[in-house]
Amino acid sequence: MIIKNFIDGKIISESKKTLDVFNPSTGEKIADVVNSNLNDFNNVINSSKKGFNQWSKFTPLKRSRILEKFKVLISENINELAKIVCTEHGKTFDDAIGSITRGIEVVEFACGIPHLLKGEFSQNVGTDIDSWSIRQPLGICAGITPFNFPAMVPMWMFPISIACGNSFILKPSEKNPSCAIKLAELFKEAGLPEGVLNVINGDKEIVDTIIKSNEISSISFVGSTPVAKYIYEESAKYHKRVQALGGAKNHLVVMPDANISQAVDGIIGAAYGSAGERCMAVSVAVAVGDIADSLVENIKSKAELIKVAPWTDEDSSMGPLISKQHKNKVEDFINIGEKEGAKLVLDGRNYKIQGYEKGYFVGPTLFDNVDKEMQIYKNEIFGPVLSVVRVKDYNEAISLVDNHEFGNGTSIYTSDGEVSRHFTTNVIAGMVGVNVPIPVPMAFHSFGGWKKSLFGSNAMHGMEGVNFYTKLKTVTSRWPNSIRTGPEFKMPTN
Repeated sequence: MIIKNFIDGKIISESKKTLDVFNPSTGEKIADVVNSNLNDFNNVINSSKKGFNQWSKFTPLKRSRILEKFKVLISENINELAKIVCTEHGKTFDDAIGSITRGIEVVEFACGIPHLLKGEFSQNVGTDIDSWSIRQPLGICAGITPFNFPAMVPMWMFPISIACGNSFILKPSEKNPSCAIKLAELFKEAGLPEGVLNVINGDKEIVDTIIKSNEISSISFVGSTPVAKYIYEESAKYHKRVQALGGAKNHLVVMPDANISQAVDGIIGAAYGSAGERCMAVSVAVAVGDIADSLVENIKSKAELIKVAPWTDEDSSMGPLISKQHKNKVEDFINIGEKEGAKLVLDGRNYKIQGYEKGYFVGPTLFDNVDKEMQIYKNEIFGPVLSVVRVKDYNEAISLVDNHEFGNGTSIYTSDGEVSRHFTTNVIAGMVGVNVPIPVPMAFHSFGGWKKSLFGSNAMHGMEGVNFYTKLKTVTSRWPNSIRTGPEFKMPTN
């Protein structure tokens, strides 16, 4: 099977080159995806231009009604979408359903676009002079999305962009491209005109072509920090606005007064859920004071009970990593942690499942006595590897979070309101949880980190998304003479 592009409402491609797509649970190749060439890209641009010219003239209310239909279709097809995600990514079925649901929430938010695009008005800024603001679409926008959330992350981008009146080019990960095609087909079924949402597949060559195109106004990206930084810097040369979300090393601070059972449950789900392949995964547990021994013992005992299995096993809590290369990378980090002197409490290397020996499985891994100079502490591993760092007090704990180069998300477990307030006010990170392990904002707030976890001035979805996908125009007006027309008696309609 060859997975092609979705251009102008059709499944097509001109390039004959392909890339391999694997089932990470079995290690078997299951499809080819087209590696698009310049002709494919030019077709996408031409389609997107036509789509924008038509779509931008739709009233926000008409756009909203199509988004409402799209939301219904996603809900009706959620099981099929989840199976596509599971097959190509490997995450459990429940996890896939949850991630798609979080994407639907952004579509729901985008349905309110008539209200969200309202500007500001000031009467008599000068004598008989009024002034007001208008938010207008950018034109053609592009999104480059990662393998770990092939439904949710694209839906953080294109529904808001399209609701604002733009056309959108989606470049999904070549590792699991099928979900993007299905979403585009559903949007077309909902009534979206051809050319408003196009999907182009490919590798870095297509990414660079997107960056260099003078026809594309903005790029949204989620992925590793080196790539986010590259896209941000290169796009600036071509006058694009960019929101580029990079890597993370999320700390969860456990205070001595924390509810240890709740903290451990939070850590287990946040560290090992989705095999740790989440930018909001907890990869560092900071044990404050004398709670450390109990925390490590409880994490170990619960992590040993996690069932690692393919998504087709209904009892599976954790699936494989995305690729053989990534599995090797994660296991290399475990090797490095051992050599650096961290205590390996639980070892997930060489994890084999009968019948799935070629799958890319790594079991839950736990390190204790990790310090801030170790590579396993400094780097984003993006796998089921949890490091426990022991500190003597709260000040040392918050200092760890603040001094790490990443500032995506962080959490604290405590029963002390004063400590909680100080942490949420002063910690240097973009998303903060209190007795919540994964503080991912709802769609009507915005998602984004600080420091080297975000490049660009705008976070994703929420009003940050609306502002990113529109440009502000301010009008100042004076009318010396009124132009009068006759009366109308019919009810005005949209």
